[in-house]
Amino acid sequence: MSDKITFTLHELVWELDNAADVLMREEYGITGSQFVFLATCADVEPTDMTGLAHCLGITKAAVSKRVPALVDAGWLTATSPPGPGRRVVLELTEKAHAMVTEAGRTLDQNLARLVTQSREAGIDLALLNDQLNTLVGLLRKNGNPS
Repeated sequence: MSDKITFTLHELVWELDNAADVLMREEYGITGSQFVFLATCADVEPTDMTGLAHCLGITKAAVSKRVPALVDAGWLTATSPPGPGRRVVLELTEKAHAMVTEAGRTLDQNLARLVTQSREAGIDLALLNDQLNTLVGLLRKNGNPS
């Protein structure tokens, strides 16, 4: 653990991501990043690769690279509607919708346990969330502080 807030925040996010990744692999047979990909798609579907890339904050090429494996695994459908251009529409399969719902619920329950432990440790989560949101807002308004 560090006395530098930037490192501590990075560590916290890494630990949360790692715990989610372990859970997703053990319980659902997917990685944490695959879950984020599918859960984001579920929130905006039907969508195309460009729209999903925007929501994920990654390139269209990164999305198109991941799609074939998710289609092959039965998590995603990719269709090309008639018309000009090479637009590919992405939608989750029923299996993926069920998994995203169940896995999301499990992640929320695990986070709720962490929140309970945080309160028992004297952490005011509402205040912490407000402060972190303030930092996010300042970064978005003023750019990178480094």
